[in-house]
Amino acid sequence: MNLRSNFPVGNPRWATRRTQWKLLGVNDEDLKKPKIAIVNSSSKLAPCFSHLDTIAHAVKESIEEAGGVGFEIRTVAPTDFVMTAGGAGGYVLSSRDLLANDIEVAVEGAQLDGMVCLASCDKTTPGQLMAAGRLNIPSMVISCGYQSCGALDNGDQVDIEDVFLKAGHVASGGVTVEDLCMMSDRAITSPGVCTGMGTANSMHVVAESLGMALPGSTPTQANRSSMWATVKKSGKTIINAVLHNRLPREIMTSQAFKNAVKTVLAISGSINCVKHLQAIARETGVNTDIYELFEDAAETIRPLTAVRPNGTTTIEEFEAAGGAQAIHKQLEPVLNTSVKTCDGKTLKEHLSDFTVKNEEIIRPMTRPMGSEPTVVIVRGSLAPDSAIVKLSVNEKRELTFTGPANVHSDADSAVLAIQSGEVRPGEVLVLRGLGPVGTPGMGMASNVVFALHGAGLTKNVAVVTDGQLSGLVNQGIVVGEVSPEGVAKGPLGIVQNGDIIEIDVRDGRVDLLITSEETLRRQAIRRQSISEGESGWLSIYKRSVEPLHKGATLASTETTITYAE
Repeated sequence: MNLRSNFPVGNPRWATRRTQWKLLGVNDEDLKKPKIAIVNSSSKLAPCFSHLDTIAHAVKESIEEAGGVGFEIRTVAPTDFVMTAGGAGGYVLSSRDLLANDIEVAVEGAQLDGMVCLASCDKTTPGQLMAAGRLNIPSMVISCGYQSCGALDNGDQVDIEDVFLKAGHVASGGVTVEDLCMMSDRAITSPGVCTGMGTANSMHVVAESLGMALPGSTPTQANRSSMWATVKKSGKTIINAVLHNRLPREIMTSQAFKNAVKTVLAISGSINCVKHLQAIARETGVNTDIYELFEDAAETIRPLTAVRPNGTTTIEEFEAAGGAQAIHKQLEPVLNTSVKTCDGKTLKEHLSDFTVKNEEIIRPMTRPMGSEPTVVIVRGSLAPDSAIVKLSVNEKRELTFTGPANVHSDADSAVLAIQSGEVRPGEVLVLRGLGPVGTPGMGMASNVVFALHGAGLTKNVAVVTDGQLSGLVNQGIVVGEVSPEGVAKGPLGIVQNGDIIEIDVRDGRVDLLITSEETLRRQAIRRQSISEGESGWLSIYKRSVEPLHKGATLASTETTITYAE
């Protein structure tokens, strides 16, 4: 076979690879076969990844049965709940790009012929898809599943996001440490990712929507028979893709990205999908503005399901109703179904005989779960490039808010201000300095939102931040991922205490109500500064990261200049 991994018999490259690989059990006949990377973000830091080694072994067997040779490679394994402890949370988003580069180094360096990516926690899926688009070799993604969770004494489900939310109530006395520990003890009962429609499950669905995961494979419970069925098919799928030169850039087209955007809106997916899709598009060479696609699709696409915390539906019920494939079936009239999938068939072929199993869980477009889009792009004088608001499916809330700014430059000070009563009803809590450059790597703002919830202020205090939010945050009016970020030359960095901020979610606006003359005056007195003497991964990320509205990818070669007051 004409494979890029094959070298002429007898030359130095052939000889040294043969020598290395013989010790690994690769014989002369194997050297002629397709060589497939099994991308494994295994780690014992979190249950999200704790089962991946067993899956990697089964994928290797599947590849060998299909006539190939599998080489397991390891990458960084980012997990929000553990790795936000250091670097002010900056290691999490930045690890997405580190993971993509991990893959490039191993797969491109070895000139392997294809790859099967084991997708788990939030950043693994986008990082893997970014690498697939960049390298453009036959690739597929396997969703390695969500964890099972437990129940409280009253029978209510409890998962890790409930623990995260309730931890914000301890300081106000809304929950005791003993009750929080009881919830913690029951929240996770198996390996896998968080159970709600957070970033992990949303991005698994996105992988299928882009055609890079097998149709019908997402979401799935970790170690369930449906997951193992996909693992069993993976070898034949990837070898066939290599033999037919089925490339990611022929699958992840502009039309596939439009399909994925509509799907995210229909499942009320994580707001993090927006920047991840933009990053994947940039790495794939698709010249499209994902933020504009969300704005356009939000005019017609409404939530067709309400998976926790957007509603009461469990992820298990969503999967049983047909999962991503059922969403695609309901969206079929507005999707481009001529797009290809990783197994070579079109979306139309896969949907032709498919029936949604429960139309109360996954509804048709004529009978949506809610009347408003739940992922809303907002712009305005405070966010001229973009910002995002996440709404729940069926919670009725005010979509406008006007109030004076209460400004903070780090999450800890904002939480303390909430707990001490310094943040008052009617105010807009402005939290800046958490953007990709400011932290660097992007800081987490969710604990601030949950502290507001614990203090009973989510309906009376709005939040505006350049930080990132948990994929499940939808408490009150929270304007997240403001771009330009606070340290950039833009309006967020010049907001002062008492400035009036006006938010209108339905109209897609967030405005700072100061005059243009005052804006220019404040900008003129800001001091430019370039941080020097830094080292390490986050400093590399800080110097090269692009703005959020471009996906926060490491594609810029320009020197990053930050601004301080």
